[in-house]
Amino acid sequence: MSENLDLVRSIVAYWERGDFSRADWADPEIDYLFPDGLLPGSWTGLAELKSGFRDWLAVWEGARYEATALRELDPDSVLVLARYRGRGKTSGLEMEQLGQLASVFHLHGGKVTRLIVYLKAENALADLGLTPEDITQ
Repeated sequence: MSENLDLVRSIVAYWERGDFSRADWADPEIDYLFPDGLLPGSWTGLAELKSGFRDWLAVWEGARYEATALRELDPDSVLVLARYRGRGKTSGLEMEQLGQLASVFHLHGGKVTRLIVYLKAENALADLGLTPEDITQ
């Protein structure tokens, strides 16, 4: 198993416990992108990464991340398919209703330099030129 895959597994382990407070894994100039979904946008740097996470988490109660698959795409990137668990504070929407999401971690020098979070996994797979069958192989 590669160091990058190990790093992503460690990040995901915290998220699965509902702990989104750590950012020691992120490059100081990280690019954080949310290309689809409810709050699309992009942020650069640790302060904006934390702000983006905080804004996203502020609308949910009991937010949890549950990885369903991890795949190393190449030596510098890892794809994680996952589901969010939790409930909208105002809407009452169950996060599970959002379906499967995908996170693409780009890494260099032991840090995540770019994190792209898709609320619809199929959008990530399309951008990456992959099919669901490619992930299960």
